[in-house]
Amino acid sequence: MGDPCPSDCATLRWVRALTILQAVCAGVVLTRLARGRRRRPPLAAGEWPLAARRPRISVVVPARDEAARIGPCLAGLAGDPDVDEVLVVDDRSADSTADVAAAAGARVVPGVDPPEGWVGKPWALQQGLSAASGDVVVSLDADTRPRPGLVGALARALDTADLVTCSARFVCDGGAERALHAAMLTTLVYRYGPADATTPPALDRLISNGQCTAVRREPLLAAGGYAPAAANMTDDAAFARARAADGWRVVFRDGTALLDVKMHESAAETWREWGRSIALTDVTSPWRRATDLLVVWTTLALPVLRIATGAPTRLDVGLIALRVALLGALRGTYDRRGAPFWLSPLADPLAAVRLSLSALRPPRVWRGRRYGPEARPRRTARR
Repeated sequence: MGDPCPSDCATLRWVRALTILQAVCAGVVLTRLARGRRRRPPLAAGEWPLAARRPRISVVVPARDEAARIGPCLAGLAGDPDVDEVLVVDDRSADSTADVAAAAGARVVPGVDPPEGWVGKPWALQQGLSAASGDVVVSLDADTRPRPGLVGALARALDTADLVTCSARFVCDGGAERALHAAMLTTLVYRYGPADATTPPALDRLISNGQCTAVRREPLLAAGGYAPAAANMTDDAAFARARAADGWRVVFRDGTALLDVKMHESAAETWREWGRSIALTDVTSPWRRATDLLVVWTTLALPVLRIATGAPTRLDVGLIALRVALLGALRGTYDRRGAPFWLSPLADPLAAVRLSLSALRPPRVWRGRRYGPEARPRRTARR
């Protein structure tokens, strides 16, 4: 007798099972996105209340081999009347970072190599925190481009928070870079939901943008500074989660009106550099990583692949419609959009591949330093 269930019957059962799984993952995504119905107001430039004393504000910029990129960051800070001092922590740069910073009027803090158990960036931030004299310390990455008003807005946001972080508007010059970057950013939204939603996420879903944070200096020093994130490559999320676990009010705000960031120079660099950390591997449990990959593959990559093969389901079409609708919400996140941004859903399968590689092969090299599992820096050639 022949097989009572021919191969096409088995294939149909597999397709149905995959569709059910896809529907479950779609429900998870919709639940996360629904948190964005109520969001915190964006950061905005403004005046200090007459009855309020403006705190002294220090800005700390950790920098390692950033001579070519730090100029716009320092220029933006120089035009901000709320900035009392700018400290550039020169993290053992091999280029002229220190000279560029000094010429721009910043105080250069000569950094020392990270001790055992520390990754370079949180160690640089710790040195900047110790050297700063302000009541409030704002940290900015060297590739950011702040506008006047940002620093004051962050400091005022600390009236109702203990740690403030904000999003930035991305500067992506090339079309391929813009499409890939937008696709990779969408994987973050699908995995974590809107970061500036008023409804707080679970502690292990809390994220932060390490490109821009603000804290009160004395409470942070008393709490040990950046030590909770010392060993983490994804130090921003580790730091925010540790502080939230201690009862700190961690708040994420939309800063796109006051802060730009030029992270990468090309699609290849976006793939290589941001792609290494996008899975947040060292702050995400294996179970969470697996479910994150499942969500991204079934709700972002699979619909595009099925449409490309001419065999989409109604659920695929619905998910594509959701993805297109999200483009409208994300349009203010980029200084330039054009066709590459609006066609970025076509790059979703590539973003899923890069996320998978990041999850399976956690980064061990960053800014020319190689780290072991316990974050012991090992010297390697600077890149």
